[in-house]
Amino acid sequence: MKILLTGGCGYVGTPLTLSLLEAGHTVTVVDLQWFGNFLPAHPRLTIIKGDIRDAEQIPMTGMDVIMHLANVANDPCADLDSKLNWEVNALATMLLVERAIAHKVPQFIYASSGSVYGVKDEAEVTEDLSLVPISDYNKTKMISERVLLSYADRICVNIVRPATVCGYSPRMRLDLSVNVLTMSALTKNKITVFGGDQTRPNIHIRDMIRVYHHFLGCGLAHPGIFNAGFENISILEIAQRVQKRLGVEIVVTPSNDPRSYRLSAKKLLATGFTQKFTVEDGITDVITNFREGRLRDEENCYNIKTMKQLALCA
Repeated sequence: MKILLTGGCGYVGTPLTLSLLEAGHTVTVVDLQWFGNFLPAHPRLTIIKGDIRDAEQIPMTGMDVIMHLANVANDPCADLDSKLNWEVNALATMLLVERAIAHKVPQFIYASSGSVYGVKDEAEVTEDLSLVPISDYNKTKMISERVLLSYADRICVNIVRPATVCGYSPRMRLDLSVNVLTMSALTKNKITVFGGDQTRPNIHIRDMIRVYHHFLGCGLAHPGIFNAGFENISILEIAQRVQKRLGVEIVVTPSNDPRSYRLSAKKLLATGFTQKFTVEDGITDVITNFREGRLRDEENCYNIKTMKQLALCA
């Protein structure tokens, strides 16, 4: 297949690109590379350093699928510049899907976020529950979903709502719960937990990649919205799992972050997908790659620090 992948130099995008090439696909990556480019050259890979807001400059002729992962990721980064957040996360999505339709691309796979639900008390958060986004980032994801669904009669739309991703990537992120708690234990011999009672769903990065491959295979038969998350556990429990591995102290401090929800992935599982990797695997990834020298606690592993350094704010 010929695949256009936005955000292909990102945390999930980098290993996803490598896996698509390994599967025999031809991939065009569009990414501004704020956090660098860790992709090696490959005869079936084209990398365009470009802005997804410039949709007219993005080649779509002959593409079989658009995989749209590029975004201003997470609440703190979105709060840096509201205009940038809405343009990149919402406006660009509309421009991309309209251009995809004009070029007769049959399928559009979109990386939304499980955080669109906001704070939920339900034991299982399913795709049919109301969305109550509590941040600008969550709101842009919700609006993008609704924009894409408005075109569902003209293009097959697969919307994935990922849980918090964990595990190692060449373009590493250490601002995600499992990763940051494990790295803190490794470098500070201590884990600081803010709040701790918040329940969050998790997904290992290799399963996240498998979800996107899954929809390449069955997406045309299964349009719509799908949660992707398998382990609903509290932040404190994640810290305790790291503590069991590394024997460090846990310090609990107050938090003003109320987000707490439990994703149900039953709809995804009903399409034939199966979970293979766990939070424990994510912890192991960080420990192993740190100890073997592939991973260091560097500022470009934190999105907010990098965006501030690049002055990507008003």
